[in-house]
Amino acid sequence: MDFLSFKTISAKKSSCLKSWIIIDAKNQILGRLSTKIACIIMGKHKPFFSPNINCGDHVIVINSNKIKLTGKKWNNKKYIYYTGYPGGQKAISIQNLLNKDSRNIIYKSVKGMLPKNRLGRLIFKNLHVYPKTEHNHEAQKPILLKL
Repeated sequence: MDFLSFKTISAKKSSCLKSWIIIDAKNQILGRLSTKIACIIMGKHKPFFSPNINCGDHVIVINSNKIKLTGKKWNNKKYIYYTGYPGGQKAISIQNLLNKDSRNIIYKSVKGMLPKNRLGRLIFKNLHVYPKTEHNHEAQKPILLKL
């Protein structure tokens, strides 16, 4: 019996091949789209996934201003943040956030699904969101992913 064949092969940074993927957010539900994006940028869809290495792909999300939410979330969902001053707790509704910058909705959603450490901040840089269909990553030859 060959015991060398039972060894687990761990992925290394040099062995990870990164590709570029385009996802169209038009008429997609925010949470379901965000989980797919988080899995792709972490690299969980690859057979050589390793949780301590940035082995995920780059994701380009287009049409972020045409995203959908279910239920009454357009009226009721609020993002709460704190300015640092006494009485400085503020809230912004998701409708106002969409009007201000629609990219932030997807950024906030995906960032909450990533690990809260240095590697999570590094992985988050693999996400590129654009409000319309045009983007400036044509040189990377991205592949369109149908969801």
